Amino acid sequence: MAPGGKKKATIYDLSQLSGSSASTVSAVLNGSWRKRRIKEATAQLIQSLAEEHGYSTNLQARGLRQSRSGLVGLMLPLYDNRFFSALAQGFEARVRARGLCPLVVSGCRDPELERSTVESLLAYSIDELFIAGATDPDSIHRACERAGVRHLNLDLPGTLATSVTSDNYVGAFELTQAILGELASRPDLVAEDLCLFGGYSDYASRERMRGFVAAKRAHFGSSASEDVFSAAGYSPALTHQALASYIQRQGRLPRGVFINSTINLEGLLGVLPQQSAEVLNDLVVGCFDYDPFASFLPFPIYMMRQNVDRILDLAFTLMDQPEATVRLHKVPPLLVPPRTALPSPLDRPASDATWDQPIAQDETP
Repeated sequence: MAPGGKKKATIYDLSQLSGSSASTVSAVLNGSWRKRRIKEATAQLIQSLAEEHGYSTNLQARGLRQSRSGLVGLMLPLYDNRFFSALAQGFEARVRARGLCPLVVSGCRDPELERSTVESLLAYSIDELFIAGATDPDSIHRACERAGVRHLNLDLPGTLATSVTSDNYVGAFELTQAILGELASRPDLVAEDLCLFGGYSDYASRERMRGFVAAKRAHFGSSASEDVFSAAGYSPALTHQALASYIQRQGRLPRGVFINSTINLEGLLGVLPQQSAEVLNDLVVGCFDYDPFASFLPFPIYMMRQNVDRILDLAFTLMDQPEATVRLHKVPPLLVPPRTALPSPLDRPASDATWDQPIAQDETP
């Protein structure tokens, strides 16, 4: 019932009230009126009448008529950092701008939970699924393919469906170079002074480690030590443990620290209060991910911000215009110097659907 106990308006009621055809009203309510070249004044009139008379779209009925539910899903691994928050917010804005309904869920980096979650989404007849950071994206691809649901991978790639990720190798190489540039004035700098902490066994971590090692060897020579101390996951506690063990063996923190995410950065911050002023004054940090508050820590910290807007723009373009072959698209991240706060996708209201155009580098798996 509409406010006041009145029967809710139908498309045909709104057609009579607005003086427009039922198909025009339908186009306005499902968000396709611009494609139909319907005047904005007409669209605003119909939208205001719909609100005034308590009209709401019956998605189930529309799905039966159009063989589409109007639901678009995004599965994240977790909600634990700004990157995934910005990804979710940007996704919702783009879906709503298309007159559709977004569904955002988490798979908790658990393959079984990921599969059961996707099966639930498919049972609700979602039209499309964006799969972000899945531990086993190819098994999710098979489930979506059986259901006839369009899908692609974000953040972590699969081999069976198109993927859009950050260029983790290039970003890590550039971040490592920035740390080494800051350390260049330190006397007697050796390869062992720069170490990587944090990460996982996933594609993104492996690519970041590969970029880190390549940049070290480009600077110190091809035989330079790797010095990669990868904790078993994106975990502050495990990163803290790895750093504490390093300090116990070496007697101090390394002069340069590459941290694999802002989650792992929390582990580094946990060991800093026990360090001397001399160690802290000598410390340079690089973090693959971005947090504006971390940028203003008392020691130099370079951060690599993943370009959420361009990742999403490219992903939606590829969803709308599928490619004939499976490809991996890489979007370059942005190096943020110390003590720099950049505009964020989280600064914009969720309803803002004006985004930059994507720029990406491509690779075929």
